[in-house]
Parts: sequence; structure tokens; C-alpha cells
Amino acid sequence: MSESTEGRRSALFQPMTLRSVTVPNRVWMAPMCQYSAAVDGPDVGVPTDWHLTHLASRAVGGAGLILVEATAVAPEGRISPADLGLWNERQQAAFVRITDFLKRSGTVPGIQLAHAGRKAGTDAPWRGGAPLAPGQGGWQPVGPSPVAYDERHQVPHELSVEEIKQVVADFAAATRRALAAGFQVVEVHGAHGYLIGEFLSPHSNHRTDSYGGSFENRIRFALEVVDAVRAAWPADLPVLFRISATDWLSDGQGWTGDDTVRFAKELLAHGVDLLDVSTGGNAARVRVPVGPGYQVPFAEAVARNTDLPVAAVGLITDPEQAEAIVASGQADAVLLGRELLRNPYWPRQAAHRLGAAAGWPDQYQRAV
Repeated sequence: MSESTEGRRSALFQPMTLRSVTVPNRVWMAPMCQYSAAVDGPDVGVPTDWHLTHLASRAVGGAGLILVEATAVAPEGRISPADLGLWNERQQAAFVRITDFLKRSGTVPGIQLAHAGRKAGTDAPWRGGAPLAPGQGGWQPVGPSPVAYDERHQVPHELSVEEIKQVVADFAAATRRALAAGFQVVEVHGAHGYLIGEFLSPHSNHRTDSYGGSFENRIRFALEVVDAVRAAWPADLPVLFRISATDWLSDGQGWTGDDTVRFAKELLAHGVDLLDVSTGGNAARVRVPVGPGYQVPFAEAVARNTDLPVAAVGLITDPEQAEAIVASGQADAVLLGRELLRNPYWPRQAAHRLGAAAGWPDQYQRAV
């Protein structure tokens, strides 16, 4: 399913190399939780036939890189009881058939490692997504400070320094399992108001020790996780970091776009190979100016002011729109979410529309 030289006309369908990994195009699948893992018994957190079918469809559809949904590094780090996990060998082994299929389909398999922090223990979104009490399948969430996300969520347990060190170790252990499971890219989830993002923002981090207060202190935990992941991951394979570039709060009240540019330079120095730029999720009921490509300017700011490659996300739905983002240098790649839920074959259809080689698999050639 490799792209031919016909695809050279489209920036979107140029390959991109990160360390030793060459991604065949710049249309990537964003991590999107499916809330479909087992919730009890020995298979808690294990990917199911749903995950295989869901991810395989997007590989057949031509996504160059697929990032598996936020996968918890510890049981208490799950967003919901039905989230994927990578804290044991049973989970690790179950991912192998998925990574094998993605590779055979010409797609690079990646996984997003995550800890939900104070937003952990919620129900599936189609059941309302409300926080679950311990008797309903929920658990005590943790965070940088005892500050709840909103009035519905529990007040999190404030992590001690020793507990922070354990979370860092959990990320490292999950990284080693990701490698054994066949992944070629690992992404650290620092966005959307989950644990790492909670430490970054003064809105959620009210600590007065070495992990709170100044910018340097608030980024400490994130960099410790990155360092642990980078040390556990082969030097020739890429590490990505997902960031919420702004909390969408007034200056001084939360994390900002300027903070993101500054932080990106630190991430580059610590061995991160690409910044996946999203926004929001850490402050409840903020007003977000949602529209086509509304988050792209934050990715562009990092691209223009640092040497760290970036990927853009957020209401990117049109092939010409995606092509312009990459061709103009606003981002090095685009990550599609909901659009790939609607249409698994968007990348191949976009390639055809842009005059690039669609590269349909042999089994589908009769329909081309």
C-alpha cells in the first residue's frame, strides 16, 4: 500500500521521518477513547475485538500513523472503568495482534500513554460521562492539588512527592510494555486537563513545593515523565507529546499559548520529536471559539518559534484545508479525530482528490 511517485504533488501525502520511523503520509489518526475494554475480571483494560476492528479499519483507510487512544499507565489513571490499560502483561499481549495488523497495512502503530488525574473514574460519554462514585465503579482520583475539576467531580487526593515518583515509574513501565507490544511511536498525554496538564497549569496546580508555583516548577513533573519515557524507549524510535496549548482562560489564570511555545523548547531539549497541539479540557465551562481549524494557530506558533515539529488537530475535515495546513508550514502533519470516525477511508479519498496516489489495497482494487 505504499505511495508511488504520483503522490509527490501533494504535501499532505509526502512521507515524514521521525528518527528511524518513516510515516508514509501526513494524515494521522488522533487518539480517541472507545470506552470499550472489559471493566472487571482478569481482562480489565485489555483491548477487544472492537479495538481491533476500529483501528484496522483506519489502517485500511490509509492513515499514515494511528495513535491508540489514551491508555492508562495505572488502574487509577483510567478516564473510565472501560478504558484501555498497559500496566500488566495480559494487556501488553493483547495489543500485539493490533500492532501486527497495522504494520502489515502500511500504517505506523503508536500509542498514547496517559493518567487521567482528577478527571478519572467517569462514565462513558453515551451514558452522560458523569463522575462515578466508588460504589458505582469509580475510585478516588488524584491530582497535583486538592482542587476538583468542577462541582460534580470528587476532590482529588493531592499526590505526595513519593507518589509522583511512582506515577513517573508507571509511565516508564508502560513504555517498556508498549515496545514489547509492537508499537513504533509512543505519545505522552499532557493535554485535556488530565494529570500532566493539571500540573502544568496554575488553574489546577496550587502546590507550593518544587512541583508548583513557578513555570519551571509546574513543568517539572511533565519533564520527569518525558525523561523516564525517553530512557525506557529505544533511541531510534520517536516520542510525541500532546499538549493543550491554552486553557482558554484570561492571562495569568491558566496555561497559555506563550507557555506552550516556551515549553516546546524544553520538550525538544528532553528528546521529544513532535508536539501534538490541541487545546482546552482543564477548566470547566470556558468559552472556546470552535470553528474549522480553530486550534491550528497554536500549532503554527510552535512551528514558527521553535525547531520542534508539530501536528495540528481540531475540525480539520476537508482535504484542501489539510493540504494547505501542511503545505504552508503551519504544521508538519494533521491529526484527524471525528472525521475518521465518520469516514475511515478519508485519507485515501483525500489522496485521490488531491491528485496523489491513493494506494488502495489489492483487495479493494475492483472498486477503484
